[in-house]
Amino acid sequence: MAGQFMGNAGPPSGGPDWSTIDVNALPVTPPDPIREYFQPMDVGAWALRSVPAAVCTGYWGEVQLAQNLIVLARRQKVWMSTAPMELESQQIGVDFARGHVVVFGLGLGWSTATSALKPEVERVTVVEMDANVLEMHEQIKLFERLPDGAGDKVNIVHADALEWEPDGPVDLLMPDIWVELVSWGRAEEVHDMQANVDADMVYFWGQELELARHAVRLGRPLDDAGLAATAAEFDLPLVGLDTPGYAARTRAATREWMKGRWLEGTAIPDDLRSAADDAMANQS
Repeated sequence: MAGQFMGNAGPPSGGPDWSTIDVNALPVTPPDPIREYFQPMDVGAWALRSVPAAVCTGYWGEVQLAQNLIVLARRQKVWMSTAPMELESQQIGVDFARGHVVVFGLGLGWSTATSALKPEVERVTVVEMDANVLEMHEQIKLFERLPDGAGDKVNIVHADALEWEPDGPVDLLMPDIWVELVSWGRAEEVHDMQANVDADMVYFWGQELELARHAVRLGRPLDDAGLAATAAEFDLPLVGLDTPGYAARTRAATREWMKGRWLEGTAIPDDLRSAADDAMANQS
């Protein structure tokens, strides 16, 4: 997702004012062992690059110094990276991974690989439609290089996530097929996917922001009760809502990343309003 690191997000878009940040005082993002398996390459419209260091805003709003970032771009537009926003926004799903995990969208393979490394995960099916992404992973051989044969759990399927159906029970479904953190109709798309998969649990990318914009549109506070009521209306077995501090973290992510993409007719509470919301209002 563009604008998540290297100072691309500024006050007009709701990001931090980079000129006021003391880089030396920032917390450093913990190292991630998956990063060492990637090397720069170009496959079709896709490019894999390494960034030595960057100032990034995490999914939960904390500004951090990230090192040895891996960036996957399609025609110069960042599609995925190992920036804190990306990893933090997938971590809850990985924490719930067990049994048979299905991931929609291969990308860099981070959530697939980290799920496969968990002993309670028996197998991971990852569904990817883009042939160039599949070709890139044939060259990277990420899963083949995971320790203790964890990659043997991974099965990559070339198919459309909106049409694929499993051949047996699924414990956790993690859809991540979107380039933007917020998109129109996402809850409906996840509902269609779940109708085919029938997983016991679902955690989708951008789940917190999707819950937030529906809850606020309905006049509900972003507290445990408001989020639970909204999740129930999604008619999905969503997980993560009972994790510690979930409501507070959802509010922080909403302030940082909603960036004016509220549902039509939403009255934005002052404590959730960002500079991007004001900019959108001034343009209308």
